[in-house]
Amino acid sequence: FMREYTDLTNSYTAKHQHLRYNPLRDSWVLVSAHRMKRPWKGQVEKPPEENIPRHDPNNPLCPLSTRANGEVNPEYDSTFLFDNDFPALQPDAPDPGSNYHPLFQAKAARGICKVMCFHPWSDITLPLMQPGEIRKVIDKWAELIEELGSTYPWVQIFENRGAMMGCSNPHPHCQIWASSFLPNEPALAERCQREYLRKHGEAMLLRYARMEAQAQERVVVENEHWLVVVPYWATWPFQTLLLPRRHVLRFPDLTSQERDSLASIMKRLLTKYDNLFEVSFPYSMGWHGAPTGTHLEEDMNHWQLHAHYYPPLLRSATVRKFMVGYEMLAQEQRDLTPEQVSPAAAEPLKIMDHYDYHFEQYGPNHH
Repeated sequence: FMREYTDLTNSYTAKHQHLRYNPLRDSWVLVSAHRMKRPWKGQVEKPPEENIPRHDPNNPLCPLSTRANGEVNPEYDSTFLFDNDFPALQPDAPDPGSNYHPLFQAKAARGICKVMCFHPWSDITLPLMQPGEIRKVIDKWAELIEELGSTYPWVQIFENRGAMMGCSNPHPHCQIWASSFLPNEPALAERCQREYLRKHGEAMLLRYARMEAQAQERVVVENEHWLVVVPYWATWPFQTLLLPRRHVLRFPDLTSQERDSLASIMKRLLTKYDNLFEVSFPYSMGWHGAPTGTHLEEDMNHWQLHAHYYPPLLRSATVRKFMVGYEMLAQEQRDLTPEQVSPAAAEPLKIMDHYDYHFEQYGPNHH
């Protein structure tokens, strides 16, 4: 069955427009592979900033710099965590009161927002860090989810990399928002995964990872414990999904060996992203795992830990995909098929290939 299925995706869907179902969101994506032939005369983005200083005393994320609230950062040499100086969520926000009409509803929103620097240097990114340094980031993520998740039902770890994704500071960092409510996207993933297990008797993403590993059609990189694929239902051109091979509910559940393997596969994936257009590749990424807080006592076996990577680039380092018009008013749409951007593509387009050395370390065009 699996072979018949993958042959179908190769022959028909590479040439003709069609819809693909996203089981994590219970929604459909329009795939229009032929549109990549159209000429581009739209907006061209500025390339990412180069020659970023390793240490800038005016950068509030650098060691020994003074932040907006007057606090001075320590002379840190690894990760550094602090409360966001401009938080979107605060723990003591007042309750908005009763709802008087179904069309005008409001409810309390409380939480904590933190920032975590990955490294003391501003001119480094995760793919240029050593695996041991990335492992320290991973351990801190696990610690934060365990700590904040003891109180809050959702802890969202996310990284916005690059000005194109709204990142206002080049220093390598991520954000952690813990909320008193289950946000929209996790709530949708919760419903879809729960329903899938009820109908099919197995966690959705556990089965999906096994099928993708067997097919090898959309696999970008893999190791003993992890798998990265361009998901069958991807919306963004070079979107990827990072999955553990065994059933893991939450980030702190990862073993030491799985964390080492995660550091390795993250470095490899992000190196491939950077090598694609020989640029520090912009993206938004984040982790989704089973809800926490009061949900820790519930059966959450329908969940499978995973990370989403959403890069905006489409044709080059300066041409991005815009989610506007039809995508905003009708439904999501993509041009390249997920199969065309994977290493197994019949005509690989030098996209997401198996080159594991970062272009900045070995020079441009060192393929």
